[in-house]
Amino acid sequence: MSFCDDTLLCNFAKCRVKLTTFAWVTACSHVFCDQHGSLEFNRSPTSCPACSSTLSGKMDILRTELSPSEHYKAMVLCGLRPDIVMDITSRALAFWNYQVHQERMYQEYSALRTEKQLQQMEKVLTQQNQTRQLELSSMKGEIASLKKMLEDFKRKNGDMSERLMEKSRQYQKLQGLYEQLRMRTMVVGGGQSPCQLTYHNVNTEVAAQQTPKRNHRFSPCVDADRPRNFFQIYSPICNNGRAVKNN
Repeated sequence: MSFCDDTLLCNFAKCRVKLTTFAWVTACSHVFCDQHGSLEFNRSPTSCPACSSTLSGKMDILRTELSPSEHYKAMVLCGLRPDIVMDITSRALAFWNYQVHQERMYQEYSALRTEKQLQQMEKVLTQQNQTRQLELSSMKGEIASLKKMLEDFKRKNGDMSERLMEKSRQYQKLQGLYEQLRMRTMVVGGGQSPCQLTYHNVNTEVAAQQTPKRNHRFSPCVDADRPRNFFQIYSPICNNGRAVKNN
């Protein structure tokens, strides 16, 4: 039964639809929609789908109209004694009260199950939040470390840039000195560059070192052991110190 209005609900666990036109009621105080009642109660042996009670009596199952006509309501209890009418109505009210109590228990069970599920979800969510917090803390530490490394790289880059600028200034200064020396050397050397003068001086020194030294002493004209003729002139070296004779 719904709490929002006075409407019975199908007691079939997978159905739970509102009953408006026809319904199947049982002696065990359960009610079912016309679709599931027709399907379940055409089997043999017949049992209640809600509580599994055996329904073997002729009046244990009844298909009833939930919105009867005015003529039916006027004639259904006519001729019955007041105690019978009161007994019938009391049993009908007991059936209704059972449905209300059953629906309340079902709603409480659903609420309890939902609350347990919610608690489990909260527990899982708390664990996930703790895990995310740890991961976030770890990522923050990594970010701080990367920032520190970035600052170190920036500082090293700045130092290298300053060194490069200093080397560039020194190179420009040396380039200027070299140009001055080159111009001065060209003026002194008659238009030759310092490299050309250096190359000329080196070649001159190498040529001087490779030229053999000449002996300015007179070598003997003929060998002392060879025969001499009349026209040979004797040198002091050839005659081993003897004076030259003119014949």
